[in-house]
Amino acid sequence: AKLLFITIYVVVCHCLHDCLFSGSGKFSRNCTTAGWSDVYPNISSICWSAEPKDDQLVFYTVVKTLYTLGHSVSLVALVASTLILCLFRRLHCTRNYIHLNLFVSFILRAVAVLIKDSVIFSFDQTTDCSSQPSLVGCKVILVMFNYFIMANFFWLLVEGLYLHTLLLVTYAYTHFAVYLTIGWGLPLVFLLAWVLCRIYLEDTGCWERNDTLIPRRVINWPIMASVIVNFILFVSIIRILVQKLRRSNVGGINQSQYRRLAKSTLLLIPLFGINYMVFVYLVETGSDRMNEYKILFDLGLGSFQGLVVAVLYCFLNTEVQAELKSKWRSVSLKRYVGRDCRLHSVSMSPNKTDPPAGFQRSSRAQSILQTETTSL
Repeated sequence: AKLLFITIYVVVCHCLHDCLFSGSGKFSRNCTTAGWSDVYPNISSICWSAEPKDDQLVFYTVVKTLYTLGHSVSLVALVASTLILCLFRRLHCTRNYIHLNLFVSFILRAVAVLIKDSVIFSFDQTTDCSSQPSLVGCKVILVMFNYFIMANFFWLLVEGLYLHTLLLVTYAYTHFAVYLTIGWGLPLVFLLAWVLCRIYLEDTGCWERNDTLIPRRVINWPIMASVIVNFILFVSIIRILVQKLRRSNVGGINQSQYRRLAKSTLLLIPLFGINYMVFVYLVETGSDRMNEYKILFDLGLGSFQGLVVAVLYCFLNTEVQAELKSKWRSVSLKRYVGRDCRLHSVSMSPNKTDPPAGFQRSSRAQSILQTETTSL
């Protein structure tokens, strides 16, 4: 009787959906060892929800275009920053190793977002993921997508932990493996829990839907916790910086020191991901308007965070600029000396009757070499 009632309910709902929304679709249930599974897709979400409005389609199209542009630009800047930190040995230290892993996490996150969109929306922008040719490949992409997003947030947390430890304890040393475990290991634990929840709930789709709260919370709550902890570390670091400035200046903090403090605070905001604190409490809100604000802020503007971090902590870094200038001077000097030597060898006659001109060029090259070496 229960099965008959469910069957009648599904048929009635299907008819209402065709009459009200002029659409077509299929409902399915699986017979398992534990009994019949739930109806997929969710009946209430299909039968009693209207078609998306035109303004909603325009909004999501604009957001998708914005974060695609942001991730693409950030990807180029992050790849260049990663190469710079890897190639110059003088930049190899724990602080830059952490920056390097953060850059890699941003790169993997951007690549995962672009691949996910290209796979899910490869045929039609309104195509449901369950109708993709390969559900296994779609699930693998969703798994990697969630892992790289969590890893990116946890490496932001590692940045906060490292800087806070550096300022709070003078002679503290934390092995780099601890930071690797936090940045790449903890997200893997939560990801495995998310996959097990999906399998236990017998989700036969592409795992892109969030109809149930448990899998969504397994991903969102650790991210929310990392953002909150990073915000606490951010406030603590600002307090430590204010105390150090007061100790260095007994008469109080002057205007230039306030500017330095404000500059340090602004530089730490993108590095710690403090911008995500604006909508961190809106993880499971029911307001459509606030959800749109959160989507625009997190997806649209947040996609440019990798670009901002690469510019501030690589291209504008004085150590990186010094290494690039030194390399450029070295290459320019070798090119000029080589060209001068070639001119000198060509100008020398076989009987060596005119050495003064060559001697002047050689002397000039030695003088330039000595000047450049002194400046370096």
